[in-house]
Amino acid sequence: MSAESLILFFIVAVVLVGGAIIFSALAAPKSSNLQKFEPYECGIPTKGITWLQFNVGYYLFAILFLVFDVETVFVFPWAVVMREVGMTAFVEIIIFFFILVLGLGYAWKKHALVWE
Repeated sequence: MSAESLILFFIVAVVLVGGAIIFSALAAPKSSNLQKFEPYECGIPTKGITWLQFNVGYYLFAILFLVFDVETVFVFPWAVVMREVGMTAFVEIIIFFFILVLGLGYAWKKHALVWE
């Protein structure tokens, strides 16, 4: 790939992205409704201060849930091809589960799974 084609590629990319941004700014419907500037609270008007600091434990709990939820996404394809791949797939999934158990042990030790 030559330098000229690379420069042309970036110029076309900037023009297309810039054009899309400008087009959406011009074509999008505009509303000056005051409710548009309120924080989303399921349609219920907020009472008091809406900018509260949440406990970091909620975020840690959510991240841990996502990690162990995504882990199941990797287990299903492994289960499908386990017989075809053989012992290699078995050893790899044992290593995968070992790493997950280490992560779970670390989270348990740091009391990240305690809901307070």
